[in-house]
Amino acid sequence: MKERKERRTLVDYRGLRLTNLTDPKYSHLLLILGWVFYFSMYFITENLIPVEKCHVIHSKLDDIIPFREEFVLIYVFWYLYVFGTLLFYLLFDKECFRRVQRFIITCQIIGVVTIILFPSVQNLRPESFAHENFFTWILDIIYNFDTPTGVFPSMHVAFSMAVAYTWCRDRYASLGFKIFTVIAAVAIAASTTFVKQHSALDVIAAVPVGLVSALVVRLLERRK
Repeated sequence: MKERKERRTLVDYRGLRLTNLTDPKYSHLLLILGWVFYFSMYFITENLIPVEKCHVIHSKLDDIIPFREEFVLIYVFWYLYVFGTLLFYLLFDKECFRRVQRFIITCQIIGVVTIILFPSVQNLRPESFAHENFFTWILDIIYNFDTPTGVFPSMHVAFSMAVAYTWCRDRYASLGFKIFTVIAAVAIAASTTFVKQHSALDVIAAVPVGLVSALVVRLLERRK
């Protein structure tokens, strides 16, 4: 009970200054720079790699999986799932924040290198919606914002693995919540194929990326 009470104590950032950002107390914040690197490389590759140079990702499984617009709710839940976890750990658990960020950064590095060496594109999105509703309205926004290039492997899936992995190793999290995070990660992975944001091959390719990232995290923690 004492450990759970301590867990809910906010990390004290009142002494944070630019001059002491590298101190052990605040150095975990530097891991946020991984997102700056990732998004910078994302926009660079999006603009410098023409679609004509991209490899089309497609499998027979994609033809079997139907388009289901309602799965967009699970797809967008990913934002709360990932960034909500990052914010929680940033406020309450620096070590878990380091763990999930190291996992994500490893995924980001692998993803960026893959996009550069093996640029990809998928042509699975429907040309038009059979009917318009709230779900297709959200999908239309996503389709316009996120191009169908740089899809292999799926970072949507890899980052979900990072979140599930970290919660499952969190000794304060209940068994029920750990099960929920795993189910959520699987559902998010499935949703990427149902809303035609990713090919099944993108999802499959994300699994070894996540496994390698988990191994890197364990090695870094053992070394420490």
